[in-house]
Amino acid sequence: MTQSPLRDALRYAADAVEVPDDPWPGFDRRERRHRKKRRVRRVALASVVVAAAGIQTNVVPLPGWAPGVALASPWSVLADEPARGALATDEAWLAAMRERVSGVTDPDGFWAIAGRDRIRVLYAGDVPGARVALVLVPLRLGFVTSWELVWYEGPPGATPLDMTMAGNQDAGEPVVTLMRADAERGGYALVVGPSGTTVTITGSPRYAAAGVVERRQLASSDGTGVAVAALEPLAGPPGLDARVSRGDQVIYEGIVSGGWSSSADGDPWQPTAAQLADAKKFVRGPAPDAAILASFVKLALMDSHLPAAGTTVRLRWSGTVNGQAAMLLSVQPPGGGVIAYAMHGDATSSRTDVRLLLPAAGADERPIGWRLRAEGGDGRTDEVVVSVPTGTATATVTVDGRSPVPVSLDAAGSGRTSVPDGAPATVTAHAADGTALASTPVPPFENDSSRLPGDTPGTRIVP
Repeated sequence: MTQSPLRDALRYAADAVEVPDDPWPGFDRRERRHRKKRRVRRVALASVVVAAAGIQTNVVPLPGWAPGVALASPWSVLADEPARGALATDEAWLAAMRERVSGVTDPDGFWAIAGRDRIRVLYAGDVPGARVALVLVPLRLGFVTSWELVWYEGPPGATPLDMTMAGNQDAGEPVVTLMRADAERGGYALVVGPSGTTVTITGSPRYAAAGVVERRQLASSDGTGVAVAALEPLAGPPGLDARVSRGDQVIYEGIVSGGWSSSADGDPWQPTAAQLADAKKFVRGPAPDAAILASFVKLALMDSHLPAAGTTVRLRWSGTVNGQAAMLLSVQPPGGGVIAYAMHGDATSSRTDVRLLLPAAGADERPIGWRLRAEGGDGRTDEVVVSVPTGTATATVTVDGRSPVPVSLDAAGSGRTSVPDGAPATVTAHAADGTALASTPVPPFENDSSRLPGDTPGTRIVP
């Protein structure tokens, strides 16, 4: 397979991929989104007068008398840590690495090194298949300075001149992660946190039939703040998680960012025509557009890290949300839990409204409710869409222990109701005689979709 669809898959699935082929698009996105407006405003408040546009883009050198404006990321908690890794005491290598660090070009201009003597090498050493360095770099654009944590990578035993940029992260983050792997050779995962913390890396995720995500431990360190895991060749993204703690305090719990690639032919997430035909057999609602269905199913498979081969796909409901095609579908690995996805949009642009891991037992009999954000933005609304399975006569939604509220259902078993943002709610399907058939919590809005469905309490119903 060419790497293009794989890169698309990784960008969608984690949000999480912070190590693209060109390491600086992430820097560009974050700098422009979080800093540009703030910096322009704060530079004005500081009464700094830019005499020439060339200074602000570093075309003209900053005059020695001009003060830099120290904005941007907070000073890194890792800055006062001793250098770690096998090369931490190799002063010659560390000095050469500091000289190797370069500035960054983005659409706003060239971010120059703001004091090479202030560059800190926080980690340097060999990991399976590579040599890696983590550096804390001061950058300057005109009168504005910023700190950034930058990864450099090279072959095992590399000299600093052989090291190239491999990713970056906001200097205010207390934990930094990096993962590189491919389907043929495997790779590595590296997590660096504060000294004195325990770091655990887990992988090989599995959606258990009980409705939880199970992983096995790949690496752990006690008190060093650093963990390295060797990754075996895998047919898909490894779905790694890291936990960094000090005693009872959890400092970080989340993904290990990075990239996975394969040279194999074909797209592992592309559903087959037969698979899509089977998925539509019991759908409630109008027949969906074939291209949109294929797109939604592929997105669900990519997000859940499940290959199309061997995965059961079911389309539960097809309809309309905000004037766009909408579907409720599920994917299930052999013998595993069921992940429900609600999406709306078209074949090229869509929004995932909910992703929810369910226990396998009784999954098809469960009613599902999901909250809607404002169209075209991230604003939260109180609108909830409800879809019930065949055999349901009526449905109710119970908000935070209040009396159940009936939901008016259409012929396809779908309806709308209101639930206050943040209020716990449960949707219940009833038989014609009023007997409750099944109930499912209405998930809260999800703020971070970088982890797998089921990794967080809001994306599963099992405690």
